[in-house]
Amino acid sequence: MTESRNYYKRNLPHWHPAGKSIFLTWRLHGSLPHTVINQMRIARQRLREQRGRDPGCSNDARLREYKKLFARVDSILDRATSGPLWLKIKEIASLVQGALLKRYAHLYTLWAYVVMANHVHVFLKPKGDATIERITKHVKGSTARKGNLVLGRTGQKFWQDESFDHWCRDKDEFFRIVKYIENNPVKAGLVKRREDWPWSSAAERKRRGWIDFKALT
Repeated sequence: MTESRNYYKRNLPHWHPAGKSIFLTWRLHGSLPHTVINQMRIARQRLREQRGRDPGCSNDARLREYKKLFARVDSILDRATSGPLWLKIKEIASLVQGALLKRYAHLYTLWAYVVMANHVHVFLKPKGDATIERITKHVKGSTARKGNLVLGRTGQKFWQDESFDHWCRDKDEFFRIVKYIENNPVKAGLVKRREDWPWSSAAERKRRGWIDFKALT
């Protein structure tokens, strides 16, 4: 039997097998230089061409290339000192965190998250008939409106439309993703311990007094 999948498309197609946990990254509008965006487009085109030339190319090989591209972009976002850095504002970081932990918690099981200066990593599993498209629309739409109010802006883009996403393949990858997300502030040199970054799942578990790993919603 063919596995059921959810599908949606922005600039790129996104395939999400039903019942799988998804690693998502959203970034602020304008947070990457145009040169980097153009390089990303070229890299993506090469991946598509490779798939066309060699249908036998394994999914693992394509996935490795995709992860390399993602890691490069994430590193650039972590090091950014210019461009929009609105998520550094405590009020905005807190409203994003609140949207993930409370307002839309009924739509998904939340495993991990971190709010950085210009991007957000989220690891979740949709509940019931909720889709990633629906979850993304609600969380990004709500936080964009409220974030713009804090900034005194009206009718301007807050989040970039496109996002990175990756569905978790197995248990080992599951915990690698959690570690990657929660270590992001440490890797960026913002804190020494992951639980010291207040806008993260590591800090939230500490606030709740949890020792064992479990879902936040």
